Amino acid sequence: MLSRTRSSRRTPASPLQLWHLLSFDAPTAAATWTWFLATANHIHLPWTSPLAMAAAVWCLYAGDRLLDTEDLEPRHRFHHQHRDAFLIGIVFASLTLAVLLPRIPSESIHLYLILGGLVFGYFVLIHATRNAHRLPKELAVGICFAAATFIPTVSRRPELRLPLLAPAILFAALCSLNCLFIYAWEHESAHSSHPPHATTRFALRHLTLFTAVVAVLSALLALFDHRCPRPIPAATVLSTALLLLLHHRHQRYSTVTLRAAADLALLTPLLLIPLL
Repeated sequence: MLSRTRSSRRTPASPLQLWHLLSFDAPTAAATWTWFLATANHIHLPWTSPLAMAAAVWCLYAGDRLLDTEDLEPRHRFHHQHRDAFLIGIVFASLTLAVLLPRIPSESIHLYLILGGLVFGYFVLIHATRNAHRLPKELAVGICFAAATFIPTVSRRPELRLPLLAPAILFAALCSLNCLFIYAWEHESAHSSHPPHATTRFALRHLTLFTAVVAVLSALLALFDHRCPRPIPAATVLSTALLLLLHHRHQRYSTVTLRAAADLALLTPLLLIPLL
């Protein structure tokens, strides 16, 4: 009876787990990379831009987890348990975003409207149809996340679009790998009611190889492409290395801790601040 009582008690979430459960992980990574990309290219980015990025990404991720009703993971259940609080938070974050938008350059707004239209269409396909599992979610998330973080930089300096194309593609691949590793860890022993997309299944079979390729290409870019600031691909190399390390030791940790740690691995730009 005593052992049953102990097992029924919930272990308090660690700060790392709570950072993830509150949907603060993705906004932190987005704001960090937004600031990092601009600073690495010697662009003074006002504080409103990373803050607006964080607010928009938080609304997107919190809303997505509230709308999910199938194959619920701990993050989804946490959002549903505190639904009213998250809805209030989304309202306040949306108001904050509305106040900050006039401070963002019109060039960035134009690009964000295009990206926002694509994201909205994807949301409709995901949540309003029964064919969500047929869409390559990990690939879409990687591309949209990377595009959002690069927009403030390339909108201010259009001449950087070509030099930053390769690091943007590699960062998008890193973001997709982040999602793929999380999917692999969460579905290692569980069975989803829907099979993943064909591209997801293919990537999962060669996950370590793809991660190594992204790391090697990023390292080569940092060493030989002088048009691109070296800290950008260097941060990608560090993040891929951390993801591989987590994957090697993933059986030691809970899925919630792993997911939070996978997003923490995207904060490698903070380690490279002295190089900026």
